[in-house]
Amino acid sequence: MDIIQRNFFRIMCSGAFATPSSLEAMSAFKWRRLIQMVEAQQVMPIFIHGIERHAMDEGLNLPETIIAEIRDKHEERKTLVERIPKSVRLSNTFLNRRLKKVIYNELHSIDTSTETLDLLKIIVSNSETMFTRGMNLGGIITMGEYLRTRGNKVDFVKLDNWLKALRLYAMAELQGNVLISVFGFEEDEIPFVSKSDSNAYQLTLRSISDLAKDTAHEWHFRQNAVGFVKNNSAVLHRNARRSLRYIRYAPLETTSNFVSNFVRSLSEIEE
Repeated sequence: MDIIQRNFFRIMCSGAFATPSSLEAMSAFKWRRLIQMVEAQQVMPIFIHGIERHAMDEGLNLPETIIAEIRDKHEERKTLVERIPKSVRLSNTFLNRRLKKVIYNELHSIDTSTETLDLLKIIVSNSETMFTRGMNLGGIITMGEYLRTRGNKVDFVKLDNWLKALRLYAMAELQGNVLISVFGFEEDEIPFVSKSDSNAYQLTLRSISDLAKDTAHEWHFRQNAVGFVKNNSAVLHRNARRSLRYIRYAPLETTSNFVSNFVRSLSEIEE
């Protein structure tokens, strides 16, 4: 791990979980690279909070020009409740029907556990984002905060059964291992993690180092002036690589997600 990544993780840990640490001084170029990582992961509010916690740190040598840019991008971080997905879906039709049934049955149960449903939604949302864009640190942090503040109200027996039925247990375990390997969580804080996964750390490093940011203007297929369809092969290859990283954790949903995105790209051909 290089100095940029070390500082990135230290600031994230401080901003999200108040984990004490010391920063290492960097050049303006390296600070800008770090800001790129923050923007790619869409965790600017957490970064700003982390910077505030390191205000007296000698290693925090941010140039004034970068500080001014950060102030311009300042936005209030959503509360934990606001960050819980209101609705979630899976790309695989069969598993999505099963997900809807799980949610419906739980909401109409005599012992409904909204906290367990909330955690399930966070895990599902994180998984779908990871299949498409790579590691979702903002969502992983939300899961960590939820576990630490409301984990005592979660029915982990129910959650385990749901995750297994949805074939997402390994994905949930991967997300838990990111909390352990990157953010310093203890194993007993995450009951659905039964074994450590060294790959979680490497996947996270690869994701934050990938500064190719998805935008709404990015196209997969485009129709040229004479009507022929051409594709943005770089985007397709990149998304395929991202999907393959997680296929060992959720083969059915990973494949369905990629195919779904591929088909949607065809339907969104621009003139």
